[in-house]
Amino acid sequence: MRLLLSNDDGYQAPGLECLAEHLGTLAELTVIAPSRDRSGASNSLTLDRDLHVCTAPNGFHYVEEGTPTDCVHLGITGLMKPEPDMVVSGINNGANLGDDVLYSGTVAAAMEGRTLGLPAIALSITSRTPKHYETAAHIARSLVYRLLERELPPEIILNINVPDLPLEDLRGLRMTRLGHRHRAEPAIRQEDEDDRSVWRVGPPGPDKDGGEGTDFHAVREGFASVTPMQVDLTRHRDFDNLSKWLQQIAL
Repeated sequence: MRLLLSNDDGYQAPGLECLAEHLGTLAELTVIAPSRDRSGASNSLTLDRDLHVCTAPNGFHYVEEGTPTDCVHLGITGLMKPEPDMVVSGINNGANLGDDVLYSGTVAAAMEGRTLGLPAIALSITSRTPKHYETAAHIARSLVYRLLERELPPEIILNINVPDLPLEDLRGLRMTRLGHRHRAEPAIRQEDEDDRSVWRVGPPGPDKDGGEGTDFHAVREGFASVTPMQVDLTRHRDFDNLSKWLQQIAL
């Protein structure tokens, strides 16, 4: 089996190193990651300049000023011959719960893999300063091994969030849906050394829809959340109502 590993924290991130260490005993690995932290890059794809791929001393490849989507796209469509069998993105520092998936480069890397026809997993640990990467890596290895035995339907992306706990303290895996956050906190205004206004995006809001069955609830209860996602954003259930609404618009 051939795996493509990527992330949004950069090729030097300890979470990526831990993931490669655990999955390397199961499959042949190619690591292609951004040259620096690209958290929040979402699904951005670089189209306005050439991309340079370099190789680090440990064999990891990195794309200079590339996004997570760039890394996976280049890996599948150009760098890896034959193509990989699966894409695994992570281990991200910090959770990707609920609305976070709209901005997450970790999730975007997995989504690009699925868009290009491959099974894909996005893996995050729910701490910005994790102590237990091995717990998340163990779960990733178990899931990849399970996917070798039984493939998922072709449209599914698995978004995994693991509490930062020792493996023996983890309560298990729980299937979840995406919750929702309150709106983000206000942007933060500051002044630079030239007395010019500068702005920093405020922190995300707390969970608004975080009850039982959501990814928020699962990780609070000590479970790793497993959320099946898809690329299709069409709201199919509103087709009939919106069709009637459109018919009332005079052109």
